[in-house]
Amino acid sequence: MAKDQSFDVVSQVDMQEVDNAVQQSVKEIAQRYDLKDSGSTISFDRHAATITLAAPSDFVLGQVKDVLASKLVRRSIDLKAVSWGKIEAASGGSSRSVGTVVNGIETDIARQINKDIRDEKFKTKVQIEGDKVRVFSPSRDELQAVIGFLKEHDYGIPLQFVNYR
Repeated sequence: MAKDQSFDVVSQVDMQEVDNAVQQSVKEIAQRYDLKDSGSTISFDRHAATITLAAPSDFVLGQVKDVLASKLVRRSIDLKAVSWGKIEAASGGSSRSVGTVVNGIETDIARQINKDIRDEKFKTKVQIEGDKVRVFSPSRDELQAVIGFLKEHDYGIPLQFVNYR
């Protein structure tokens, strides 16, 4: 019997690239005429993987979020990698929003991926290993079909396919 081929489905974000995008956004906010003296701030906590935006109004907060989004896209970070919370009222009538950088596949999403692969009747075995999903098959063509299938579906997080062997 031939040895099984495999690959891992993961959701990883390069935190250094997120940090670089935040720093570029801070510079642009300091230089842009409409945002220069607005009192808007962006902060990034690498350990908690959160981005905090603060602005004097909801409208300005939306503009700051757009600036950050453009920098993230330019740095090849999928916008689905940041899940934004509700806009909160902060002191002095200002607004604040906290975004969490998604790193790893949650158990519910991993189960959904597992279920979708099994429902399509691919000749594969699927294992959930922590924050990643490993797919095995004796056929590389079958693994390519699974990758194509997963790319067509939206799970709310960016998926990468690594360790293809």
